[in-house]
Amino acid sequence: MTEKIFPEVTPKQLNDFSKGCMIEFLEIEFIEIGPNYLVARMPVTAKTKQPFGLLHGGASVVLAESIGSTASGLYITHLGLTKKCVGLEINANHIRSETHGYVFGKCSPIHLGKTTHVWDIQITNEKGKLTCISRLTMAILDI
Repeated sequence: MTEKIFPEVTPKQLNDFSKGCMIEFLEIEFIEIGPNYLVARMPVTAKTKQPFGLLHGGASVVLAESIGSTASGLYITHLGLTKKCVGLEINANHIRSETHGYVFGKCSPIHLGKTTHVWDIQITNEKGKLTCISRLTMAILDI
């Protein structure tokens, strides 16, 4: 799918919208919006590590769900619909550990239906190596 599925919005607008919630707390930053993908990064710091000094798997899941739920909201906005998008199910496979730097999540659609969206989120380290792969299903509900 290469068609444009998002409205005209900038990473700065998404970052401003995300203030005051977990996205800001974990220092997740949206950095790129493509025609059919969204990219955000998250630093590997004390906030996102588990006691053994590795990136916490739950932090990777927060990154994945943050990107995917934002993508669903943007797609609904692009369609001009008044709906709310809520997470229905998420899974994650942790492939490689990370101890420093940033991890980058790239979200792409698998399915964009009327009542559900399914997103593929691949999280990589600064060297581009896969650290986590996640699939997020969103429920699309009437307000």
